[in-house]
Amino acid sequence: MTIVMVLGLLLKYGPMSGYEIQQKMQSAKTDKWAYVQPASIYHALRKLDKDELVTLQSIEQTGNRSKAIYSITSKGKKEFHSMLISAFKKASVVFPTPLYTVLTFMDEAPVEEIVNSLTVQQQAIQSIYDEMLEGQRKKEEYSEVPKNVMFIFKNIYDQCELQLKFLEELKQDLLQEMDSKE
Repeated sequence: MTIVMVLGLLLKYGPMSGYEIQQKMQSAKTDKWAYVQPASIYHALRKLDKDELVTLQSIEQTGNRSKAIYSITSKGKKEFHSMLISAFKKASVVFPTPLYTVLTFMDEAPVEEIVNSLTVQQQAIQSIYDEMLEGQRKKEEYSEVPKNVMFIFKNIYDQCELQLKFLEELKQDLLQEMDSKE
């Protein structure tokens, strides 16, 4: 998805450096939902340039540093459109496979430790939820958040809430099991 994000940002906002692309992504909290790492942006730009989907528009000198400014090409716009339509067709349900895997074997671990571990996971998910809320609030301070972006926020909140509910139900079941054994 890094390539889609890079092409999309260049199309939407115009020519930018890798650092500016990174800043746009960080302000949108894409590191939380698109899993785009800063180094992958530069790798994507090199690949996109090689594939003629972006072009090096200019190199700007800022003090001792230089920054490469890239823009999307017409070929890049066509490829981006194709990628968008293809991505809309793909199922995007994500299962918490590490959790499901350990649940399969949970009889092999002490219940109290499992409950404590589930609490840690709940705190981590709640932290993500709170961070996304804060990101939404910050976006709303500067401008109206587009409807499509609000759909992203809503889905993230729904996913977090669903997982928190699941973990709480699991913990309560384990605690009841502990109580019945005592």
